[in-house]
Amino acid sequence: MTIMTEKGRKDFCIECRRETEYLLQRKDIVKNIRDKDYTFGITVAVCADCGEEMSIPGLIDKNVQEIDEQYRAAEGIVSIDDIERLMKIYKIGKAPLSLALGFGEVTIPRYLEGQVPSKEYSDIIKAALSSPAYMKQKLMENRKKLTNAAYRKAFAAAESIERLFSVSDKMLRVIAYIFEKLEEVTPLMLQKLLYFVQGVYSALYGKPIFEEDCSAWVHGPVYPEVYDLFRDFKYNPIDDARFALLEGKEDALTKDEKRVTDLVVNTFGMYSGKVLEKITHNEDPWMEARKGYGDSIPSSEILPKARIMNYYILMNQKYSIDTENGLRTYIYDMLDKAS
Repeated sequence: MTIMTEKGRKDFCIECRRETEYLLQRKDIVKNIRDKDYTFGITVAVCADCGEEMSIPGLIDKNVQEIDEQYRAAEGIVSIDDIERLMKIYKIGKAPLSLALGFGEVTIPRYLEGQVPSKEYSDIIKAALSSPAYMKQKLMENRKKLTNAAYRKAFAAAESIERLFSVSDKMLRVIAYIFEKLEEVTPLMLQKLLYFVQGVYSALYGKPIFEEDCSAWVHGPVYPEVYDLFRDFKYNPIDDARFALLEGKEDALTKDEKRVTDLVVNTFGMYSGKVLEKITHNEDPWMEARKGYGDSIPSSEILPKARIMNYYILMNQKYSIDTENGLRTYIYDMLDKAS
């Protein structure tokens, strides 16, 4: 059991026959649902004096929520939060969303009240949540069931998001993986990490990981499509409902792609965007692009993939950047050069 102390909190213990302090503990229980046994971790209150379980207000509701969340996770069923994000992303109400997805009109309202979706319906909701193209398809299929206003609003939102997420799937997958690994990523930091992933991967495997071209902007290498994507997020991307479109994409990365991204995250990812900018400003690819321009380097100036790869091949020969220690040595030398 995991013990979570709640000092100063008291309730009536039927064993001690008086008010006592209690501790919150994690307890595993086995519950049979649809002829299948599941082990759930639930919260129980234990008397600090006698050690017996106590019934405190709100605990039953908490247990129901815990079991529901763990059951959905075990079976890959969407959560209520997922459905609410779907409504927010596509600017559509619960009844219209039901009809748009091909369900009965009251299906989504029932799910929002706690009814657990079937795996089939859950997969449809997940597909709509992860793909604006799929949502557009469902909207067109069920066009006659919706009012003109609901259809136009949701379809426009889907088209807008489809344009917004115009970067390659590989780029989205690496972005999702970076966000999963790091608690906080600024737009400047993200740009530099993607550039380093491109450089290290191409040096180790002889080909670029991203199809997108990197541009030489004043603040270092930038992927314009990614800049446009996150410029539209007005808050922390993870807090934006549209961030749900990235969730799970990292699972499609290959072992080699995850390995390189881990190398970059565990080394370059320890520094701020401004520090990473200093490193890129002292690398040959960006310095080559800057020649003849100085600080007025145009945003249209491309950093050729071959130039990035050739530079990092040389760095691999010198530092062994296929290891974290090698990358850290490279970073220290580049920062020393920048100081």
